[in-house]
Amino acid sequence: MGTIGEAVRRRRSGLRAGAAGRILDFALIAIIAIFLILLGTKVVAQGGSFFLQILTFAVANGGIYALIALGYTMVYGIELINFAHGDVFAFGAFLSASLLPIFGLREGGTFTAGSVFALLAVFGLTMLACGILNISIERIAYRPLRHAPRLAPLITAVGVSFFLEGVLFLWKGPSNVHYANIIPNAGFEIFGATIGAKDLLVIGVSIVLVIGLALFVDRTRLGKAMRATAQDRDAALLMGIDIDRTIAATFFIGAILAGAGGTMYGLYYNTSVFDLGFSAGLVAFTAAVFGGIGNIYGAAIGGLVIGMIQSFWDGYFDSAWTQVVIFTILILVLIFRPTGLLGMRVPEK
Repeated sequence: MGTIGEAVRRRRSGLRAGAAGRILDFALIAIIAIFLILLGTKVVAQGGSFFLQILTFAVANGGIYALIALGYTMVYGIELINFAHGDVFAFGAFLSASLLPIFGLREGGTFTAGSVFALLAVFGLTMLACGILNISIERIAYRPLRHAPRLAPLITAVGVSFFLEGVLFLWKGPSNVHYANIIPNAGFEIFGATIGAKDLLVIGVSIVLVIGLALFVDRTRLGKAMRATAQDRDAALLMGIDIDRTIAATFFIGAILAGAGGTMYGLYYNTSVFDLGFSAGLVAFTAAVFGGIGNIYGAAIGGLVIGMIQSFWDGYFDSAWTQVVIFTILILVLIFRPTGLLGMRVPEK
């Protein structure tokens, strides 16, 4: 695997060098310019109110992707690519949908001050359950393979992802599962675009969680231990850091963000499906790579940008090409800037 990776790096460096590299750079700039010109013409044709409406949806959509991408980038920086992370996100959507009626939150009911506390309880229990699930996955599936060849935990992560997907399939079935629409339809209008309570909820919760995570990692003792473990595990161990506890805490924090994201996805879209983690997880992983794998701020920005690209392409172009565009961006980032927008070099996993 190391030989293959080195060969890929040499090939990429050779591709970027000389006249070929300049041609590729020019072609990339030309593609971006053409896309912006086409988007500008469609924005002018559709009008400003439609643009603001798509922008509102794009920011909310990007906030959800940012929460999933944060879990990917945290766990990758300290341990491995946890392909089961997207399925933990889907589990959060399913669990919160089941908890809503238990706390008296039903579609068509009156949303009162008590409903706010009930919704907070649903958020808290869902995030806690997702954290416990992810810690269990790390303890049972990943920790025994910590010193195994690198391909073993990678295959195990894929296996855990399929296992969780199968559990969700057996739990709710293959069809789309309706998520109760409990958020009031109230909102306000600005320049012809309507910004609803759902948009404000998703955007606000995403901002609070991202800022809270950044402060936690930067200023707390556990956050410093997580950064030290990600930078050099052996040196962190010599300094007295409990590696197992730190890695478990990273899995837990990443999962509570995924649980919050799954709950907000259900509240925003009012639907979920058993393979939601696969589709949303791939897009969020692309966002993490785009922003800079291993960088919290980069993952948040990457989720926002990918969410905006997806929303604007769906709104102004053919939605059948949306996934093609997103993964084309992933390929281009890996070729031209493998560390992402704000990425830092992390130990090879």
